[in-house]
Parts: sequence; structure tokens; C-alpha cells
Amino acid sequence: MTDDTRRSPLGRLLPLVLIAAVAGLGWYFLRDTLNFQTLAENRERLIDFRDANYAVTALVFVAVYVAIVAFSLPGATIATLTGGFLFATFPGALFNVIAATTGATAIFLAARWGLGEKLAARMDASDGMVRRIKTGIDENQWSMLFLIRLVPAVPFFVANIVPALVNVRLSRFVISTFLGIIPGAVVYTSVGAGLSEVFARGETPDLGIIFEPQILLPLLGLAALALLPIILRAVRGKKGL
Repeated sequence: MTDDTRRSPLGRLLPLVLIAAVAGLGWYFLRDTLNFQTLAENRERLIDFRDANYAVTALVFVAVYVAIVAFSLPGATIATLTGGFLFATFPGALFNVIAATTGATAIFLAARWGLGEKLAARMDASDGMVRRIKTGIDENQWSMLFLIRLVPAVPFFVANIVPALVNVRLSRFVISTFLGIIPGAVVYTSVGAGLSEVFARGETPDLGIIFEPQILLPLLGLAALALLPIILRAVRGKKGL
């Protein structure tokens, strides 16, 4: 790629355009394919293939999961359940977290390449409220990054895009994503690990389990810990909110 291409608006937006195009095609063609029924119908073949080719299965699974997240394809929840179904809670949760973090990083880099650097520069050069918001985010980056990962109500795609638009460092994004999604990933992976019994009963898993009090309250507790530094800065009268 030439320097002119790197500097051109079209060249910078190309990764985002590609992601949007693949996401649109994916939602059109795969929305009725990557679902719980498909997993149930193919469970025996998946298990047989895993038993015969464990390492290959793990690599293919991670690659597919990365593509699902990177291109915002439907089926991320099913992929997480599949990780538990095929590999148990551990190492299934580890595979899920690695794949989700890698895919999220791809979106983050595409967004920052296309929009983030330019938008962050404009925010730095601005005055008034916009500047104060940017300063607040900068002073509380770690807390905000963990907060948006730990609160279940924040869509995963939004949590990938927003940090890129405020010029969060790549290392901070990767670390906070990897650690921040572990609690939710472990919950859903453990549900996936119990799918054999669910299949045997002809039922579907309860994906709302993450909103059960015994699961949600600890997650909100972690979110409160992430929010604590911001609250302390506010109490001390520092800038940043």
C-alpha cells in the first residue's frame, strides 16, 4: 500500500467498508443458519471430528469465532456455547476469550484507522464541553474500558468501536477486553458445557442466565469496582467527569 493510499479517505475507510459489507451479507445469508438448532443437528459430527482432530478443531473453532466477531456476523452467542460444548468450561472459556479479543481488536483497528485518529485530533483541538469529555475519558480510560466490558447492557460491537474513536491505546484495549469479558465468557461457556444434557431433553439453554441475580450481581459488583476510581476523582474535585 502506498503512502498516498494510506492518507486518502477511501484507503482509510476501506477496512470499515469491508467489515460493513461482510456483516450485511452475513446477516442476510447466515441469520437462520448459525443458531441453536444447527448446533443441535450437527452435535454428533462435531464431537466425532473433535475426538479425531482435537488440535485442528480448536484452531478452526478459534478462527471461525474471530471471523464472526471481526465481521459482526450473527452467531457469537452460539459460538460461545459451542466452545463450552466442544471443549468444556476450560479450555473452552480460554478459546472463547482469545477469539473474541482477537476479533474485537480487528474491529478496533479498522475503526481507528478509518475514523479514530482524525476524530480524536478534532476532539483534542476543540474547546468547551467536547474537550472536557475527551479529557474525562483520557483520565479514566482503564475504568471506562473495564466498565463497558463488565456491564451486560453494553453491546459488544459498541464496546469495540467507541474506544477507537477516542484514541485509546491498543495495548489498553486488548488487556481490558481480554480481562473484562472473562466473567461473561465463563458463564456462557459453562452453559455450553452442559448442552449434552439439554440436547438429550430436547430443550434449549437458558441464555438469560447472565441476568439471574446470582450471576448479575457479581458482574455489577465488578463494574462498581471499575467505576470506583472515577467516583473518587469526582469526590476529590478533579477534572475528568
